[in-house]
Amino acid sequence: MYDLYYWPGIPGRGEFIRLALEDAGADYVDIGRRDGAGAVAWYLDVAHTDAPPFAPPYLEVDGKVRLSHVANILRVIGPELHLAPDNADGQNFAHGLQLTITDFVSEIHDTHHPLGPELYYEEQTTVSKRRAALFRTHRLPKYLGYFEDILASHPQSPWLIGENATTVDLSLFQVMAGLRYAFPTAIEHLDNALGHIQALCAAVSERPGIAAYLESPRRQSFNQQGVFRHYPELDGPIEPDNSDPDL
Repeated sequence: MYDLYYWPGIPGRGEFIRLALEDAGADYVDIGRRDGAGAVAWYLDVAHTDAPPFAPPYLEVDGKVRLSHVANILRVIGPELHLAPDNADGQNFAHGLQLTITDFVSEIHDTHHPLGPELYYEEQTTVSKRRAALFRTHRLPKYLGYFEDILASHPQSPWLIGENATTVDLSLFQVMAGLRYAFPTAIEHLDNALGHIQALCAAVSERPGIAAYLESPRRQSFNQQGVFRHYPELDGPIEPDNSDPDL
């Protein structure tokens, strides 16, 4: 039994956990959606637990094991849900890929809040435009190219590690869905170079648990309150990189 604590109304980082639970058909309760934001905030209070998390998402397993941070949660529950490599080396590699996705998601978030979440987007739009342009030119192709190269190295399988899907595949699927919402023009310019990632996303969407979830009301739409946000002024084509490679 899993209790997922995450803010209601946004997919956010909690969605990476939901996808794993839904894919496996796990017995879980989305506390925020059931009981509201107050129930999530309550759990942050150090008076209620001797191991308080810094921020959602966090997960309770069987009412006793408490886990925080997306990569940490997935590292623990992946084997339980049969969504992890079956050896230590594979699990370590999967965890490294998940941490890379964590970094990627942070950089995506910072395109619309480069000065920090304490300010509204409208208070940092000018800086956001510059940050987003640099992100589209440099960081977006770098991250996606990395995952594309890994997939291309073993074309006999659509998955990042071995012959079976892992939580990292589900997470990359979610990142691509978010990028298509936030940066549709930029992603369209890269699509021809992302054939293996596109195949992975198609394979994830066809998994029975995921297909059912995507058609259900439990799958929340992206919106302007989450990690992935669409501001037309931040989107655009991938500009040529004319930087000096020796710098």
